[in-house]
Amino acid sequence: MAENTSNPLQKYFRQPAIYVVLPSEGRHYPPGTLDMPTNGEIPIYPMTAMDEIISRTPDALFNGSAVAQLFKSCVPNIKDPWAVPQIDIDMLFTAIRIASYGQDLELTVTCPKCSEVQDYTVDLRQVIDQYTIADYETALTLEDLVIAFRPLNYHEISKSAQVQFAQQKKLQMTSQAEGVADEDKLKAMSEALTEVTKMTMTTMVESIASVVVNGQPVTDRVQINDFITNIDRTMYGKIRDHLTKIRQTGEMKPLSITCKDCEHQFEQPFTLDMTNFFV
Repeated sequence: MAENTSNPLQKYFRQPAIYVVLPSEGRHYPPGTLDMPTNGEIPIYPMTAMDEIISRTPDALFNGSAVAQLFKSCVPNIKDPWAVPQIDIDMLFTAIRIASYGQDLELTVTCPKCSEVQDYTVDLRQVIDQYTIADYETALTLEDLVIAFRPLNYHEISKSAQVQFAQQKKLQMTSQAEGVADEDKLKAMSEALTEVTKMTMTTMVESIASVVVNGQPVTDRVQINDFITNIDRTMYGKIRDHLTKIRQTGEMKPLSITCKDCEHQFEQPFTLDMTNFFV
């Protein structure tokens, strides 16, 4: 007779705290990376003590593994956290924050009129309700080309952030270095700026799902990279502006705040940062 190995403490294990509908509705996930429930509602679990420790680990924050581990732990329906599309990331952060700490988030804000520093409570349920979905479905037509776009996934976002952070650090260290010739400083700064520019180009290439020319779709990454690298600045600018517009439609809206002291109304940008969101 098989031995019953069920844990008698299992009833104390965490349970889903809330359910959310992903802004992507499951689109943009490669096959096998998302287990979508039939009702479309994704269960969100509260953080464990280990999740909280990892979320405060600098190395894990820098390389993106802290966020990947958090998604894997708190959203088990996501089988590959690195595949999470950009349009779902803020929603997941907010939902995990609610599941772990409740819907209220305390912020310290400064009135731009009277400079009064005050505490402000954000109801994260309202933040979720106000999410707008970035429109990656609308293609851009340029001359005889039809360009379709896709959101970056978390792996691509993390890689880009690491490169930009490293190069910004290099620029800072170079500009502050003593005993280094101006010529060498300029060379180092030029190299850092070149790397940032290359990453910007790479990000644009990765954001293009296909380019249709004469009815023939081009999806090869190398060919699209050659296309972006060799088009003129006008066409490049139109593609860049279209992508910027798409991303802005999916950004979190600023908070509308009334100063408790002078009653001045102002907007406060609200972003989610892994380094302070859960602490």
